[in-house]
Amino acid sequence: MACMACLLLALAFVAAEAQQMQSNISQGSSLKPTTNSTWLSRSGLYAFGFYRQGNGYAVGMFLAGIPEKTVVWTANRDDPPVSNNATLLFTGDGLALPTAEGQNYLVKSPGSASYASMLNSGNFVLYNSGRKIVWQSFDHPTDTLLPGQRLLSGNERFSAKSEADHSTGIFRLKMHKDGNLVQYPVDTPDTGPYAFYASSTYGAGENLTLNLVLMAVSTCSTGLVRIFSI
Repeated sequence: MACMACLLLALAFVAAEAQQMQSNISQGSSLKPTTNSTWLSRSGLYAFGFYRQGNGYAVGMFLAGIPEKTVVWTANRDDPPVSNNATLLFTGDGLALPTAEGQNYLVKSPGSASYASMLNSGNFVLYNSGRKIVWQSFDHPTDTLLPGQRLLSGNERFSAKSEADHSTGIFRLKMHKDGNLVQYPVDTPDTGPYAFYASSTYGAGENLTLNLVLMAVSTCSTGLVRIFSI
């Protein structure tokens, strides 16, 4: 019985290791818009890769495990869509779209990236050979914050133009260093008369962050802040 228990534990360990290995993305891996278009998280909830936008495709991250595909992050969101013959390539320098002029990097790693992973949290992460994070999408929010993600003090995020166009919209949400979370129109000063919304938490402390726990939050093209469960 003890031997059987040990065997079961060993098999469980091997299965867990295999599952972890299957979630890793190695250098040289690639995606195309129409075939092998995404890298899924192990839960199947999140996907990183190509999604349809306008007459072409954008590269980003979306909720794949629900009927309505909801985009939560977009790389180089103001670039024009790419064609259906594009290739996204993972290299030691990051994620690139090879062109006739050279590599167009959508994600540029500050250090050598050995492998990547689409985590169950919705965070797309690049690791070096020592398993240290060298880049993660959670540090670069676009219009949406996911559970476990933070909007750091002094940083801001921008709404999408519309539900179908995820390029930069006309509103921004800023986490001020005095603890006040304020929404402004784009290209306006950080002053009260221009505030579209404020949490009125100024003076709550220095260098506070906005932390998402159970819900996801996105800023709509209309300026409304939308909170949805995952």
